[in-house]
Amino acid sequence: MADIEITLEEGETKGRYVHRTASGDEAEVTFSRVNPTRIIVDHTGVPESMRGQGIGEALAEHVVEDARSKGITIIPLCPFFKAMAQRNESWQDVVEL
Repeated sequence: MADIEITLEEGETKGRYVHRTASGDEAEVTFSRVNPTRIIVDHTGVPESMRGQGIGEALAEHVVEDARSKGITIIPLCPFFKAMAQRNESWQDVVEL
């Protein structure tokens, strides 16, 4: 899903990875920062209008790639993200299960 543009919006303790459509709909993965090297992924939200297009999966993969490049470990509390991590053994280097 290389054509899905995902941006990071980050504050001091919280942030989100978001994909916006031209009509203004947003899909997101939100997180809280535990410390400089650990985040808790706590929510994945994809509106009905965007479901079935692989956007949730693309967001999750983007979070993993970004965490890997930054040396960050992910604690998955979000049920969707946790299920994705359990199916993707290649994520085990950055996801605590």
